[in-house]
Amino acid sequence: MLERRVTVAIAEGLHARPAALFAKLAGELPVRVTIGRVGGEPVASDSILGVMTLGAGFGDEVLLRADDEGAAEALAVLAEYLSTSS
Repeated sequence: MLERRVTVAIAEGLHARPAALFAKLAGELPVRVTIGRVGGEPVASDSILGVMTLGAGFGDEVLLRADDEGAAEALAVLAEYLSTSS
């Protein structure tokens, strides 16, 4: 299983619109990825409600995990979204 820690750089964090865009992007990937707060329970990254319930705000660190073929590329795509301020 591949893991990648990412600091959320989105000013409003993963709430409402950013969470929806993140979940949509994750859903378009051919790999199942989970996201969670470090030390917390992971949720499916393509679940808008799951992502929102993390309560991840600006500057918080999250952990992305995937283990299928193409996991590294999928984690890179999602990490880029999270680490780019919008």
